[in-house]
Amino acid sequence: MVTPIADGVVPWPAEYAERYVAAGYWEGRSLPHHIWQQADRTPDKVALVDGDLRLTYAELVARADTAATRLVELGLRADDRIVVQLPNGWEFVVLTLACLRAGIVPVMALPGHRHHELSYLTEHAEAAAIAVPDELRGFDHQELAHRLVGEVPTLQHALVSGPNLQKASVDLRALCSGGSGGSDRGRWDAVEPDSRSVAVFLLSGGTTGLPKLIARTHDDYTYNAKRSGEASGMDEDTVYLVTLPAGHNFPLACPGLLGALLVGGRVVMLPSPEPERAFRTIAEEGVTHTAVVPAVAQRWLDSYDEGRWDLSSLRVLQVGGARLADEVARKIKPVLGCTLQQVFGMAEGLLNYTRLDDPDEIIVTTQGRPMCPDDEVVVVDPLGRPVPPGEPGSLLTRGPYTPRGYYKAEQQNARAFTADGWYRSGDICRLVAGGNLIVEGRDKDMINRGGEKISAEEVENLTYMLDGVQQVAAIAMPDPGLGERVCLYVVPRPGADVTLADVRQSMENKGVAAYKLPERLVICAELPTTKVGKIDKSALRTDIAARLEEERVPIDR
Repeated sequence: MVTPIADGVVPWPAEYAERYVAAGYWEGRSLPHHIWQQADRTPDKVALVDGDLRLTYAELVARADTAATRLVELGLRADDRIVVQLPNGWEFVVLTLACLRAGIVPVMALPGHRHHELSYLTEHAEAAAIAVPDELRGFDHQELAHRLVGEVPTLQHALVSGPNLQKASVDLRALCSGGSGGSDRGRWDAVEPDSRSVAVFLLSGGTTGLPKLIARTHDDYTYNAKRSGEASGMDEDTVYLVTLPAGHNFPLACPGLLGALLVGGRVVMLPSPEPERAFRTIAEEGVTHTAVVPAVAQRWLDSYDEGRWDLSSLRVLQVGGARLADEVARKIKPVLGCTLQQVFGMAEGLLNYTRLDDPDEIIVTTQGRPMCPDDEVVVVDPLGRPVPPGEPGSLLTRGPYTPRGYYKAEQQNARAFTADGWYRSGDICRLVAGGNLIVEGRDKDMINRGGEKISAEEVENLTYMLDGVQQVAAIAMPDPGLGERVCLYVVPRPGADVTLADVRQSMENKGVAAYKLPERLVICAELPTTKVGKIDKSALRTDIAARLEEERVPIDR
């Protein structure tokens, strides 16, 4: 076995590590080594844009080197952990690079996390510091950070970005500002992190329970970002717009901002994917690539005005995080004028992309194929047996950037990983011709109606064909006789009237099997989402259960 760099990190078996090195996937250098090399090649090129701030590659790495030194002066050392809960901005990028440079491990929290999640993350990661904004969307992150410092024994520092700092706060903007290279550059060049050590902790993306920590090494995460960049057509002319929370794997390294920096591109930070501001930024900066979730893609399609916005620079719109309905996928190129790239992946590793030169039908109807020749995937039935090609089943995977276990999580690892290292993704997929995957949903998204299995994704795609439907989610509704029935939650378009009869008639007209027809419709103003922007089907299942319980209670109670 490869010796783990940190206790609690599950290593790849030695024979697999040797194979990945021999194939060139693992290059034996740290992630910042590659970015600093790029900075030496193009020192005067703009690397990072945040509003009026524009940093060249030379300025960016100088700031990161100086910030790394200042983190050490605070008492942090290699393999210490810092929970990073920052909005999209230059501070996030500089701090992340500084941590990578010094071997300090960022734990990527999300802006929506609160005490429940952050107390767990700081304790589980044994974090020495936490980085937060002073206030964001009316919430006092600084106060919470100091509360955590008082509660978590290992937590020593609250690094705060913003103008309203408490006396006990470390000024993050000051820590990440300045720097001219020189002695800081030489210092960190001499102590490059081991490529097998942990570069970053990502969070598992489930909608229930507290997130698990995913240890990504310099070797595997560098490959993750580099190969993703190749699949996405990134080059030195790339301008990558970050609108999703930057601490999420998708905008961070799939290929994300790290992938753009690795090829000498420009990274543009925006605090949100609000359509008008995003369109203006795409036009002004000449953005070539960006990534969104399906709900954002739908908002962009609904908001785009060809006469008002020039999106001609946009070459690739990546959509991932959840299944994109085929009917919505078909609109991307005609409306926005760019190539859709469907992305199906997980912070735990495996990434699937539709290729930019795939036929249109592959791009709009599949979620891509594995990006690496040594990605292993198998689709299995409930007993773990491979299913026939084209049949739905649970996706298992392993490969050179898919870790073999969560950090310090023996019980979860026993459930999520097989004895021979396959990761049980929890995704229900079909493997079709050409190695492409079609995502049918999560294992909880398969509706079992009297023994007949119904894909929630399929029902949603069919419902999206109705003009009046803006957003839809199909879930299993408990039923005492059949076990489950299909329930739809629909957000209608403004002024539209959507009825259950409309949906059923539309599906019947298309020859859909009767058992797939929805049997209840709930009209709502919006669908609940998780902290990373996915539709929260767990919340919808709780809601329909509560509605059914209310209906069972007699009126004269």
